[in-house]
Formats: sequence, C-alpha cells, structure tokens
Amino acid sequence: MKLLVLGGTHHVGRAIVETALERGDKVTTLNRGLSRAPAPGVQALIADRTDTGAVRAALGRQEWDAVIDTWAWAPRVVADTARLLAGRAGHYGYVSSRGVYRWPWPPRADESAPLVDGDPASEDAADYAAAKRGGELAVLEAFGERALLARAGMILGPYEDVGRVPWWLRRLEKGGPVVAPGPADAPLQYIDAMDLADWMLTSAEHGVGGTFNVAGPPGAVTIGELLRTALEVTGFDARLRWAPPELLQEEGFPLGMEFGLRYAHDPAPIGIHDADVGAALAAGLSCRPLRETLAATWAWLQAEGDPQPRPDAPSPDTWLDPAAERRVLDQL
Repeated sequence: MKLLVLGGTHHVGRAIVETALERGDKVTTLNRGLSRAPAPGVQALIADRTDTGAVRAALGRQEWDAVIDTWAWAPRVVADTARLLAGRAGHYGYVSSRGVYRWPWPPRADESAPLVDGDPASEDAADYAAAKRGGELAVLEAFGERALLARAGMILGPYEDVGRVPWWLRRLEKGGPVVAPGPADAPLQYIDAMDLADWMLTSAEHGVGGTFNVAGPPGAVTIGELLRTALEVTGFDARLRWAPPELLQEEGFPLGMEFGLRYAHDPAPIGIHDADVGAALAAGLSCRPLRETLAATWAWLQAEGDPQPRPDAPSPDTWLDPAAERRVLDQL
C-alpha cells in the first residue's frame, strides 16, 4: 500500500511504521520532526498537527491508499486532518481506546457497550475518554464506512512509553524481594503494539471498516504469568512477594494500578480485562505469545535505554515509594 502515518515516532506509531516497512508498504509520515529521525525509506512530512494550514501545505496534492492516525488529544485536530484527506485516501484507521466506554465498564462487553459523549469539534484534550470518542466521531464524519476504529485495550510491547512493562523490567532487574500486586491469578487483557499494527495494516489493505475492541482473548494471561515470564526471559533473580489488594490499599501503595487491576476509587474493578474481542479475532487479529512480547521489550530497553516519560502522565520514577514497599514486605 501507499500509506500515510500521522505521527509515527512513538509507541504504536513507531510500531506501525516499522511493520509497514517490513510488509513492503510505501510509507509517508507526518509529524513535527522533533522526536526521532525518520526511519530509512520513509517520506517524512513535517507539520504541527494543530496547525491546519501547515498540515494542508505538507500534504500537498499527494494521495494514499490508507491513513493511520494515533492522535489522542483535541478531537478538532483529527476532524481537520480527516476532512483534508477524505477525498485523497481510501481508508482511515484510527487508534482509539476502550476508554471510550462509559465507566464502570460492564463485564464481557462488546462494541455495543454504552459510550462516553464526544464532540469532534472540541479543543479539549483534558478528558482522554471524551477526546478519543470525539476523534472517532471526526473520522466517521469524514470517512464513514471507510473508517476503522480500533478500540485498543492496554498496549504493551516494544516502544511502550507509558512505562508499565519497562518499569517492571527495571524493578525486577534490581533483584531482591519485590512486592507484586496480587492475586497472582488476576487476569490481564492486553495487545502487543506490533500485533495491533499488523492487524490495522492488514485491515486497511483489505478495506475492513467498522468498530472493534482490539486486545487478546480474555483469560489468556494473568499478572502472575506476566511477572514470572519476565523473570524467565531476563534471568533476573528477584523474588516475587504477592500482596493482596487490601494490603496495598491500606498502605497507599499504587502497584496494580499500572495494569488496571485496581484503582484508588475502585479497588476491584470489573470489565477491565474481560472485553469481548470476538469481532477483531474473527477479522483476523492474531496475538503473539507473552514471552515474545516481553523478550522484544527487554531487547529494546537494552538497545535504546528507558523511554522518555510522557508529558501527559506521571513519570514511572514516581510510582515506587521504597519506604512503602518495605512496609508491605515486612507485613508479608
């Protein structure tokens, strides 16, 4: 395909660019050109997405078979870009989020679950869920049935800049007894960024539109399997000490929140890790083994070092209070 990636330097965007190049697609990126040098073979267009005039000038008269957009802030930006591309691209894939569903998420929910309100013309980026829903509506207005909305679950794998698995790998690297957010058999539902990229590109190639929850099958992985496999992949000699959520809550220790196993306002949330992803699986989504995801993430960290903290989220460096961890370990 002739592909335009809006973004393309971080996390999912970088995974999409690399996967597209491996497929043999002709890749164009559009971003500010500040974070990373373009990958070899990529046509790099430079523009600030918030400046519609600059985007229009950068796009010129080019046309593409497909566009993939990872924007997560003001929906108006998505609306402006989608309108510019509506007559010049055959398909528009938008990386959305399961966050667009109204809280609390019902258990085993499919794509028909209640949604938050969103405004495609909004300039507000403070409410992540509303911003993503507004972005969805913007894409649908411009592309209709030619739009693919990928409501991704928790996204892991190489280039993850949220800090979930990178933080845990660095914590396990230090060795010794490590507090782990119990129970160990709590299920996790996630999607590897590379699997998300491959599925979105294949869907674009075949003209697949519609709305999909995109994550691995519910019940396939637990937090215990994730942390134990991380130890096996890296060879670290850390010793996991499983703490019940009640103890973590009492001590104000945030472990478990990074994986959505609990929240400050909801110590035992439901619906987080059991989404119905049957539609995406039926549409060809394939998920690689956990071991491959963890090994690739560790290889990336060793090669490039820790990612820069996201400006819109707390730095992972602030997650762990050693004194609180010591108190929990003493009680265990």
